[in-house]
Amino acid sequence: MPEINFLTFLLVCPMVFLAGFVDAIAGGGGLISLPAYMLSGLPPSWAIGTNKMSSSMGTTLATFRFMKNGYIELRTAIPCCAAALIGSAIGANLNLIFPQRAFMYFMLFVIPLTAFYVLKNKTFRSDGSQLPQWKTITAAVLISLVIGIYDGFYGPGTGTFLILLLTGVIRMDLNKAAGITKAVNLSSNIAALAVYLINGTVILPLGLTAGAFSVLGNYIGTRFFDKKGADFVKPIILLVLSVFFIKLITELFI
Repeated sequence: MPEINFLTFLLVCPMVFLAGFVDAIAGGGGLISLPAYMLSGLPPSWAIGTNKMSSSMGTTLATFRFMKNGYIELRTAIPCCAAALIGSAIGANLNLIFPQRAFMYFMLFVIPLTAFYVLKNKTFRSDGSQLPQWKTITAAVLISLVIGIYDGFYGPGTGTFLILLLTGVIRMDLNKAAGITKAVNLSSNIAALAVYLINGTVILPLGLTAGAFSVLGNYIGTRFFDKKGADFVKPIILLVLSVFFIKLITELFI
């Protein structure tokens, strides 16, 4: 197990709090928390495994609050979660076959187009034109499967892309889309965490402590979501996309 000290906690915990806050509102918290673990000196596998523990704790709280507030419709969420788990397994296996770097180049084109879409067209406000229920569930399951594959293959910004697809393609109400996103993320996180725990690549003291900060960040983030709604989601999504784009540039060219 890698050695950790007080400075490790001092670096990781505040960043995990911020990640939980952002993730509760618009997804993409892993773009903040995972680099924090890696900057603390943890090897990649330990960083990813420990990050899964803290993010799972925070996402559990956010999912509970979204469900309590009536944002999660179970008849849609349950098949979406199942599809995401299957997709994540497929993506992980694809990762072993196809070069991840080629996919990262593809994302360099996808992210600016996504940001342009958010800036130009998206209000995140329901106009009452959501698809019929059976079409909504079918489309949401397919989207969850595709996003699950993406999460298993690469992962960053999963929640953000899921919210954009649910609101843009299905025209789902923002609150409901955010609730489905939380449920899907929680399923994916728990499945991945189980794998890392079985393989012994989770630092429990750091993961549990940072998890408490993630819970706090998610709690405050869900409160902001309730009060600010669409007005607050749009700038956060643009921020997440910007950070993601910079991260890709750094990994590919620097």
